[in-house]
Amino acid sequence: MTMTKEKKGSVISSFKIHEKDTGSAPVQIAVLTERVNGLAEHFKVHKKDHHSRKGMLELVNRRRKLLDYLARKDDKKYQEIISKLKLRK
Repeated sequence: MTMTKEKKGSVISSFKIHEKDTGSAPVQIAVLTERVNGLAEHFKVHKKDHHSRKGMLELVNRRRKLLDYLARKDDKKYQEIISKLKLRK
């Protein structure tokens, strides 16, 4: 359910734009996607955990907003992120 420091670091390093990048839209989208995927696995075991499900929906909404922003600003980067993370749309 939670992401380890090493896993988060590897996600950031694969999507960063420059050396000290930890907050650009592609990095944030990748980190949120990793968290959502972890929660999806959690819900396979804990079907009635509605509190965490609400939190996951908030993460999905935040990721959607970042994806919309990226699509407006840099469509090429948006298409690259969608294909790398295997997201629909």
